[in-house]
Amino acid sequence: MFSLPYNKLQRKIGRPVATVLLCFALAAPAHTYQELKLPNLGEASTSLFSAEYEYQLGRAWLQIFRGQVPLVNDPLLFSYLEDLVFRLVNHSELQDRRVDIVVVDNPTINAFAVPGGVIGIHNGLLMHAQSEDELATVIAHEIAHLSQRHFSRRVEFQKQQQPLTLTSMLAGFVLMATVGGDVGMAALSAAQAAAQDSALRYSRSNEAEADRIGMQTLVKAGMDPHAAPSMFERMLQISRYSIGNRVPEFLRTHPLSENRIADTRNRARQYPKRIQQVDLTYQLMRARVVNQLSDTPEQAIARFRTDLEGSPRSPEASRYGLVVALTNAGRTDEAALMLDSLWSRDRDRLEYILADSEIDIARNAPEQAAEKLKRHLLNSPGNHALVMTYARALMSAGEPHVAEEVLVEQSRRRGNDPHLWYLLAEVQGLAGNITGLHQSRAEYFILNGILDEAEKQLRYALRTADDNYTVSARINQRLRDVADMRERLDS
Repeated sequence: MFSLPYNKLQRKIGRPVATVLLCFALAAPAHTYQELKLPNLGEASTSLFSAEYEYQLGRAWLQIFRGQVPLVNDPLLFSYLEDLVFRLVNHSELQDRRVDIVVVDNPTINAFAVPGGVIGIHNGLLMHAQSEDELATVIAHEIAHLSQRHFSRRVEFQKQQQPLTLTSMLAGFVLMATVGGDVGMAALSAAQAAAQDSALRYSRSNEAEADRIGMQTLVKAGMDPHAAPSMFERMLQISRYSIGNRVPEFLRTHPLSENRIADTRNRARQYPKRIQQVDLTYQLMRARVVNQLSDTPEQAIARFRTDLEGSPRSPEASRYGLVVALTNAGRTDEAALMLDSLWSRDRDRLEYILADSEIDIARNAPEQAAEKLKRHLLNSPGNHALVMTYARALMSAGEPHVAEEVLVEQSRRRGNDPHLWYLLAEVQGLAGNITGLHQSRAEYFILNGILDEAEKQLRYALRTADDNYTVSARINQRLRDVADMRERLDS
């Protein structure tokens, strides 16, 4: 999932840490294993990385990861997933609740947790999780990996295992030299097999623990624990029809078995089964994902029309998905007509408000969209999806100066959103704010871990700042920040 070669990563941070980071799909900052402070965590009786080190590790990883994978630019979906993650985190055992999420534009079934509180979710996961509770099952499992410090514990495990493995391998080389090659090779194979078996058992115990604690989180959050075996059974079924590399990515790092599913089912039976209604908001998010993952808007249109001819889980969500697909295809009259049938039920639903504005923008009536969105923002100030759509409408309406004011204010709330800085740079270019454009581009590159480009943009901004001392001081401070970031990554 990242391009840094294993041997280069290993040289930077040491073999035990590198091995574990690969298991977590991490591109880590450059710290040597010997430099790490490993405080004791009480009852666990094991050496662990400090929570602050893990946090810094996770943020460095997130910067690098953003720059290497396609991310979903959908503030509405992002806000929904962020709310769900924080709902689960608040009912979990996670002590450090500084959590960031990243939504990957990828059709595969996958979610992952990175030490330091980073939760990654592929939008393809929503295609396979039939309900919010099923999606929450996977996310709660990943949060449990974080709360139980499985990353640090695995590093400690590798550290303890390696001396024994090296001793056994050295003994094998001695036997090869003294008794004979066959005996020595047998000893070497036995040492490697023992190490692999020990690591496998350790990994399985971590997965079992994450299953158990994840289910507890689900229950505390008021969700259905019976969704866990349902989701795992569906994943296992998918894996049976997969060939080679088509095995779902999640299942490669979280192997499922009949026994594991049976354990999950038995654990769920301890709790009463909840009769859950179809969650419309979740189904609307799934409809958005269908549009994101379709090759063309016409393909999405065909899919939603087929759904509506049958018995979809949520007919309303299928109609909404069709509205989005028709808008993307430029068939705005059909989209507006379909949206009217949805709006009659809920005029205040955010998804429909934004769909109406997108239709206006597609009809070359951005002024109309901006006016509507401005009114809604009075009731929901700072709502990220409303703000981002409002800024785009203002930009299309020829009001980049107003859009810039809106986005600069939003950047104080959502400064970790690369898409915001990208849009702000575009708006500032139209508004003639060249210094601001370069500063916003620098923030975009910083969040994507492209520090050389960030530094270039800040130096361009410094040259255009003229004699504005305040702006120049701010840019110089950001240059120092970039230098510090690079030193942390390279030291």
